[in-house]
Amino acid sequence: MTQEFSQKIYVAGHRGMVGSAIVRNLQAKGFSNFVTRTHAELDLTNQAKVAAFFEAEKPDQVYLAAAKVGGIHANNTFPAEFIYDNLMVQNNVIHQAFLSGVQKLLFLGSSCIYPKLATQPMSEDALLTGKLEPTNEPYAVAKIAGIKMCESYNRQYGDSHGVDYRSVMPTNLYGPGDNYHPENSHVIPALIRRFHEAKVANVPEVVIWGTGTPRREFLYVDDMAAASVFVMQLDKATYDSQTMPMQSHINVGFGSDVTIAELAKAVGAAVGYQGKIGFDSTKPDGAPRKWMDSSRLNQLGWKAQVNLEQGLERAYNDFIGA
Repeated sequence: MTQEFSQKIYVAGHRGMVGSAIVRNLQAKGFSNFVTRTHAELDLTNQAKVAAFFEAEKPDQVYLAAAKVGGIHANNTFPAEFIYDNLMVQNNVIHQAFLSGVQKLLFLGSSCIYPKLATQPMSEDALLTGKLEPTNEPYAVAKIAGIKMCESYNRQYGDSHGVDYRSVMPTNLYGPGDNYHPENSHVIPALIRRFHEAKVANVPEVVIWGTGTPRREFLYVDDMAAASVFVMQLDKATYDSQTMPMQSHINVGFGSDVTIAELAKAVGAAVGYQGKIGFDSTKPDGAPRKWMDSSRLNQLGWKAQVNLEQGLERAYNDFIGA
C-alpha cells in the first residue's frame, strides 16, 4: 500500500447522502483506511467529545460532510437549530482537526450561500454581495462561516503548519441515500415519491405546485463525491491558481439547468407513471432560476458525468430498493 492510500481519512457524515458517496468514491480509488462515527457515537456539536476523538484517532485527512439539513419547512420552523448545530459542528471539527495536526480538510457547503438575487449563473465572486434568501438564511450564514473559517486557518497557519483547508459548494443534489420523507424532502425525492405512489394507485393526474417555469440545476450525488475527491487531491499550486486566499471556495454543478416542468416529466418517465402532469399556478414558484457557474472547476479538469435521465433512473431504483 502506498503512503497516499494508507492515509487515515475521517469522513464526517458518512451515513448521509453525500458522505456515503464520498466513501464509495474513495474506496473505488483504493483507499481503505477510514475512520467514521455515527451521530450516536459522536455528537459533533460537543467540543470535548470531538477533541477526544481527534486526539485518539489522529486522522490524516478530513471530509466535512456532516450538517443539519432540511427543506424550506424545516429551515423556517427550526432556524435556531440550523444555525447553532451547523456552526458548532464546523467550529469543532475544523478547529480540532487543526489542533491534532490535520493538514488536508474539505468543507462541503451549499449553493444557498449566494444572494437571493445573484446574477445567473452564480459565480464564486457573488458571495457576500447581497441579501440571502430569508427562508434558509441561518443555514446559509453557517455555511459562509465554514468557508471563512477554512480560509482564516489557511491564512494564519498555511505557511507555519502546512494547513490546506478547501471548500466546495454543490448545487441541488439527488441520488442514493436521499431523504424521501413526504414533507421534509427536496424536490427530486419528493417527486419520485409522489409519482411512484400515483403509479401504484393508478391516479390519473399528478399536480405540481407552481407554473413549472422556474429553472433549477441538479447534480447526481456520486458526481458530487467525485468532484469533492478531485478538489481534495489537486496539488496546492493548481488549486491556488483558480482561487484566492479570501475567495477559495469552488462551485460544483452539472453545468446546465431544467425547468420544473421538464424535471417533472423526466421523473414521471423514470418512475413509469402514465398519467397526466398538471400545474397549480396559484401556488408559489420560488426563485425564477438557481444555476451555478462551475467554469472554475471545469477549467481545473472536472465535469459531471451522470445526466439527469441516468441519475433519476438510479435514484428511483434506490427508492424502491431495486
